[in-house]
Amino acid sequence: MQAWVLLGLAGLAEIGWVIALKYSAGFTKPIASVLTVASLAISMLLLGWAVKTLPIGTAYAVWTGVGATGAAVAGLYLFGESANPARLFCIALIVAGVAGLRLTTPS
Repeated sequence: MQAWVLLGLAGLAEIGWVIALKYSAGFTKPIASVLTVASLAISMLLLGWAVKTLPIGTAYAVWTGVGATGAAVAGLYLFGESANPARLFCIALIVAGVAGLRLTTPS
């Protein structure tokens, strides 16, 4: 169970670096740039710890799925990106895939 918690935290850190990357404006804003790099390092460290126990394919898919979903949702709220039904459906498919991997992978 601890590996799944680490993986979830790694996914949240991935969302953090993606959002900070947007705010860094191509690494031209120092604070956002530092937050991007720090969040990325934390995300990778946590992912590395999680894959000591979890299968790499599952862990990577869940990590990217959490990050992609979080980035897409953040884009809706923070950056006014499109919330059309097709896009929301595709985000839901990612969430379903992550949930399916969690349910079918031993703890």
